[in-house]
Amino acid sequence: MTNTARRMFELLEPICMVTFAADECNEELAALGHRTYWDGYFASRAAPLGRVPAEVVHAAFYNFAEGEAARHIPSAWEKIPPEASVAARQRGSAASLRRILGDETADSPGLARVADLTTKAATSAPLEGRMMYAGMRTLPIPGDPVTRLWHAATMLREHRGDGHIAALLGERIGGTEAHVLSALDMGIHPAESFGRIHHLPKPRLAAIMAGLRERGLVDAEGRFTDAGRDTKRRIEARTDVLAEVPYEALSAGELAELVAGLEPITAVLVAAESR
Repeated sequence: MTNTARRMFELLEPICMVTFAADECNEELAALGHRTYWDGYFASRAAPLGRVPAEVVHAAFYNFAEGEAARHIPSAWEKIPPEASVAARQRGSAASLRRILGDETADSPGLARVADLTTKAATSAPLEGRMMYAGMRTLPIPGDPVTRLWHAATMLREHRGDGHIAALLGERIGGTEAHVLSALDMGIHPAESFGRIHHLPKPRLAAIMAGLRERGLVDAEGRFTDAGRDTKRRIEARTDVLAEVPYEALSAGELAELVAGLEPITAVLVAAESR
C-alpha cells in the first residue's frame, strides 16, 4: 500500500495544482475582493477550519514562517466571508480542470467514474489528528464530476499533508527546515534560494542552516550529509505509510480501475503544467 500511496500522490497532485498554477482560481478570489494572491490563498484554504485565529492557521499549515499567516488571517475574512472564499476556490479550480482537459474528457463517463472512486477513498479515512483533512470533510461533496474530482483530490492532498506534518514532527523538523530539506532533495543549492523561503530574512535563514549543521543534517557547504539524506527519506517513507488508509476502502479492482482512469487525465495536466 505504501507504493500505492506514493503512486496516488503522483496521479492526484497535478489535479490539485491547478488551484495554485492556473489563472481561474486567483481570478475568482480577486473578483471577491481579495487584494493579493496570498490573501486569497490563506482565506480560501483555511476557510474549512472556520473563523479560527492566525495561530491556528499557522499551526495547521505548518510550513509558513512565523507571522506569515497573521498578515492575512483574519483580515482576509473581514469583508469576505470564509464560505465565499472557499466556494470561489472550488469554482476556479474546477474551471481550470475543465479548460485543460477539454469538454470531451470532462463530460465523459470515465471521468465521472474516476471522480466517484476518488471520492470513495477521500471520504473513508478517520478524522483524528487530521486537522486540514477534517476541515475539508465538512464541506459538501459537489455534484458536478469535474468539481467532485478536484474536491476529492484536494481532500486526499490535505490528508497526506496532515500525515506529512506528523512525520516532520517525529523527526523534529520545523516548517522552514522542511523546505530546506526539500530544496536539497530537488538538487537546489544553495537551499536558501528555494522559492518557498528565499524571501525570508537572511538572519532567519542563516539560523535555520546553522541549526541543521549543528544536528549533522547539512555540511559546511549547506549540502546534505548522509544523516540528512536519511532523515528526508524517513520522512517521505513515513508520509507514504500515513497516507495509505484512504485507499484501503477500495477493492483491488477498484484501485486498478482508478489508477488506469487517472493516468491519461494526469498526463494531460502534467503536459500543461496544470496551468
